Amino acid sequence: MAFNGITIHSLCEELKEELVGTHISKIAQPEAHEIILTIKLKRGTKRLLISANASLPLIYLTDNNKQSPLSAPNFCMLLRKHINNGVIKAIDQIDLERVIRITIEHRDEMGDLAIKYLYVEIMSKHSNIIFCNSDNMILDSIKHISAAVSSVREVLPGKEYFIPRQVDKIDPLNTTEEEFKDLISKKAMPLSKAIYTSFTGFSPLSGLELSCRADLDSDQSTKSLSEDDLNRLYREFNRLIVDLKENNYSPNIVYDKDSDKPIEFSSFDLNSYSTEKVEKFDSISKMLETFFQARDIYANMHQRSTDLRKIITNLLSRNKKKYSLQKKQLDDTKKKDKLRKKGELIRAYLYMIEDGSEEVTLLDYDTNENVKIKLNPDKSPIENANTFFDKYQKLKRTEVEVSEQLKLTEEAINHLESIKTSLDLAENTEDLDLIRHEMEEFGFIHKHSSSKLKKSAKEKPLHFVTKDGFNIYVGKNNYQNDYITFKLSSPEDWWFHAKQITGSHVLVQTNGKELPDDVFEIAASLAGYYSSGRDQNKIEIDYLKKKNVKKPNAAAPGFVIYYTNYSMVVKPEIRDVEKI
Repeated sequence: MAFNGITIHSLCEELKEELVGTHISKIAQPEAHEIILTIKLKRGTKRLLISANASLPLIYLTDNNKQSPLSAPNFCMLLRKHINNGVIKAIDQIDLERVIRITIEHRDEMGDLAIKYLYVEIMSKHSNIIFCNSDNMILDSIKHISAAVSSVREVLPGKEYFIPRQVDKIDPLNTTEEEFKDLISKKAMPLSKAIYTSFTGFSPLSGLELSCRADLDSDQSTKSLSEDDLNRLYREFNRLIVDLKENNYSPNIVYDKDSDKPIEFSSFDLNSYSTEKVEKFDSISKMLETFFQARDIYANMHQRSTDLRKIITNLLSRNKKKYSLQKKQLDDTKKKDKLRKKGELIRAYLYMIEDGSEEVTLLDYDTNENVKIKLNPDKSPIENANTFFDKYQKLKRTEVEVSEQLKLTEEAINHLESIKTSLDLAENTEDLDLIRHEMEEFGFIHKHSSSKLKKSAKEKPLHFVTKDGFNIYVGKNNYQNDYITFKLSSPEDWWFHAKQITGSHVLVQTNGKELPDDVFEIAASLAGYYSSGRDQNKIEIDYLKKKNVKKPNAAAPGFVIYYTNYSMVVKPEIRDVEKI
C-alpha cells in the first residue's frame, strides 16, 4: 500500500481545492479510532473520513456515511464543542511527512474568532488524530500515548505537539543533483531501499518505481551503479519531483490481472506494474475510497475463506482417520472364511473329537493339509463348531456394512477435496457463499436459516475467449462445474479436466467448428491452472467430447464419470485468452 508522503501531498492539494473556506456542519465518531467530518459545500455536502486504525489508517472525501453510536465518545464531544460550525481555513502537509494539518477557525466561548488545529498522522500503528489549540498545545487525541508507551513523544492533553523527525532522511523537494547522487552512492544496500530510506515521503513502492523508470534492477547494490546509472536515476527522480511540485497527478489502482485483487494505489503511473490491470481516477479521494473498499471485501473474504478452510481441514482429517479405521476393520473380516472352514471341519470330524479337548488337528479335505484348531474345553465339539459359525456370520455382516461405510467415507473425502480446491479458486464472496451452501446441503456444516443462495451465482463461471473467438468456460466450484458441463454445453463441445485430481471442469464451445490445436492446449492449460495441481511444472489433462461425460445417479455436484478420452501434458497457466 502506497499511502506515503507523495500520496498525502497529492491528497492535500485536492482537499485544499474542495474544502478550504467551507463549514463543518457535523462531527461523528462511528468507530473508536475514526471520525467523520460532514462538510457543507456549494453543491451539497461531503464527508471527510479520517481513520487512525492501526491496520487501516486513511483519510479521504466520500459521499458515504456510517452509523454512529447513540452516545458520542469524549473525543467527538470535544471536537463538537470547539469546531462544530467552524470554517476550514487551510489544509497543509508538514514537510512531505505523512501528516496533514487542518486549520479551523471558530468562535470561542466569548464569541471571538479562534484557531484550532486538527493533525492527522497516517503512520501505520502509530497513526493518530490530534486536536491542538493555536499554540500547538494538545487538547486531546483519539489515542493517548504516554511515556510508558513511547519514549520518543507523549501524546496527552497539555503536552506540546511536535512531529518526530525521521533520522537520516532529507526533503526530496529541495534536493540537488549532487546531494542525490552522493546520498544514494554512499549507501551499501539494494537500490530501492537506498531510495526510500534517504528521502522523506518515499515508500518501498517509490524506490521500486524509480528503479524501474531508470531501467535499473531494484535489488542491485548501489555500489554497482555506474555514473550513467546515477544520471538516469536522478533524471527520473527529478521528473517525479517536478510533477509533484506542479501537481501533475494520475490517480490509479493496480489490480492483479487474473484475480482482480487490488494490489497497489498511487497518485502517479506505475511502470513497475505495467503488466497488471490498471484503473484510472479523476480524484485521489475516489481512488482511495475504491481501493480500501475493495481491500475490505478481500479482507472479509480472506477471513471467511480461512474459517471455511479450517472446517474443511478438520473434516478431512476426521474422515481420513475414519477411513483408516474402517479399512483396518474391513481387513479384519478377511479371516471370516478361515473361521467358517474351522466350523465345517469340526462338524465333519465330530466323531474324532473328545469332549473337553483344548486343541485338535484335523485334515482339510480341500487342501489336504492339517489344520490346528483351538477349542473351548467347557463347550462340546458341536458348540465349538457353532461358535466358529457365529463369528463367521458376524464378520460377514460386518464386511457388508463396513464396505458400504468405507465407500461413503471415501466419497466424503473426495467431495471435501473438491470443495477445498473450489476454495482455492474462489475469487469473491459470492463464490464463498456457493461453497458454504454446498457444505450445508451435504451436511458438512449446520444449515443456517438465514443462508440464502442466488440462483444466478451458479451460472457465473469464468469466461475466456481465444484470439480465434472460441468461448472457454471454467467452473470455480462444483455447482458451476455441473452448470457448464450439463447446461451450457452441446454434445460436440470439448471437455477438459486434470487427470485423477480435483479441479475445474473446462468447456470449449465449438459451435460446430473444428477446434485448432492451440485451443486444445490453451484449454488444457486452463484446466491445469484451475486444479489442485496448479503449482506443478507439468500436469496431465484428460479431454474428450462432452457427450461422453456422464453424471452418476445421486452424485454430488461436480462429480462425473467418463471412459473414452485423450490426454496431454501441459504447463498449468492462463495464456493466449482474454478474460470476459
